Amino acid sequence: MKNYSLLAILLLFSSLLTAQQKEWTLEECVNYALENNIQVKQTMLDVELSEIEKRDALGNFIPNINAQASNAWNTGLTQNVTTGILQNQTTRNFSAGVSAGLTLFDGLRNFKQLQRAKLSRIASDYSLDKMKDDIALFVADSYLQVLFNKQNLAVLKSQNQVTQEQLGRTQELVDAGVLPEGDLLEIRATMADEKQRMILAENQIQISLINLAQLLGIRDYQNFNIVERDYDIFGNEILDNTVYGVINTAKEERSEIKIAEANKDLAEMDVDLAKAAYLPTLNAFFNYNTRESGQARITGGVLDPDQPTRQIGVVQSSNEIVVAPNTIPTLGSPLPFMEQLYRNDGISYGFQLNVPILNGFATRNQVKRNEVNVKRAEFQLEQAELDLEANVYQAYTDANGAFEAYEAALVASEAQKRAFEYATERYDVGLTNAFDFSQAKIRYENTQIEALRAKYDYIFKLKVVELYFGIPVRDLKF
Repeated sequence: MKNYSLLAILLLFSSLLTAQQKEWTLEECVNYALENNIQVKQTMLDVELSEIEKRDALGNFIPNINAQASNAWNTGLTQNVTTGILQNQTTRNFSAGVSAGLTLFDGLRNFKQLQRAKLSRIASDYSLDKMKDDIALFVADSYLQVLFNKQNLAVLKSQNQVTQEQLGRTQELVDAGVLPEGDLLEIRATMADEKQRMILAENQIQISLINLAQLLGIRDYQNFNIVERDYDIFGNEILDNTVYGVINTAKEERSEIKIAEANKDLAEMDVDLAKAAYLPTLNAFFNYNTRESGQARITGGVLDPDQPTRQIGVVQSSNEIVVAPNTIPTLGSPLPFMEQLYRNDGISYGFQLNVPILNGFATRNQVKRNEVNVKRAEFQLEQAELDLEANVYQAYTDANGAFEAYEAALVASEAQKRAFEYATERYDVGLTNAFDFSQAKIRYENTQIEALRAKYDYIFKLKVVELYFGIPVRDLKF
């Protein structure tokens, strides 16, 4: 039984290790970043806050209901509420009540506040879309940088293999006295330089992997890696459109313009909200109150034997004194708690009208202030359109330039390949020295690396144009 348990634990550990060491595709990286990137999560919190703001606006249409209760003791010289006599005593009194209020009219501020909250939610959604587009581009750029670094290392290793083969042949030719020893030293120097470049390339791979992992929110840098495969160029037909066609589409689809438009609508709604303060407000209210006391209650009375009557007034015409029986109240236990609450309750209800007359120009100034914000939002919208036009034009031009650079790099790489093959043939028969051979090989390596760089640069810039053209980030093809 123990052996089976141990085997299960080993299998589980092996599966976890395999899961940790999975290799990520570009599509997986983008999708994971859209859900787990810290900046995306922060923007999602803004969307959540806008939803709370919307619920606040809905709550303004609901009556306010509050309940209160208190039970207090008072010790010292106080008036006896039963006899009206000041005396040192400890009294206990209980009170409770319920109040409700409803705004019937407030210059339509409730409706406008709800509309503003809806606009705010829309603006937050646009901001989230823009953040996702930006993060997707950052991830794609970082991913392609890792891939370039890996393929750069592969080129260096491939060329280093050629150098090792040449080192062996050169050693044989030097030993046979066909080539001078200086050629052997030149090949060894080239070998050492290539090893140094491979070490730097490996470091660049690790650094670029860490940068990509941080964008994804992954902290297990040691086990993070990507799928090593070549990416073809898709979507270059997007450049068949004119730059102005891309610009017009971007103005309709891009979140930058939608955010600026939403901010302008919010500023205009703030003006309407401020103007509502010029209008009167009408509220309805309802209150219910009751009370109970621990004080003794009067249950009856008897004549005071020492002073059976007391003066209550004087007849003005005759100066005759008016008297009444002078009774001493008889005190009893207080009524039961619930009975007192029932007897002592009461309600009040009605309407309250508030008419603004003068408040130190505060409302007027707030309206003016919000009107200034509307103008600022209009300028920001205009600036956003100008920035978008410039960015699209730049992206479109960069993509076309990157394509031309990629084609030129391919031509240069092919030419240097032929030159290197020719230099190799000449070196093998002793018609050129090791220095010229090494220089030809270095030029060939550089053109290969430059072709890779131009390719991935073109792919990235092409994806930027596709995003501006309105293609959703999840539909980008790599």
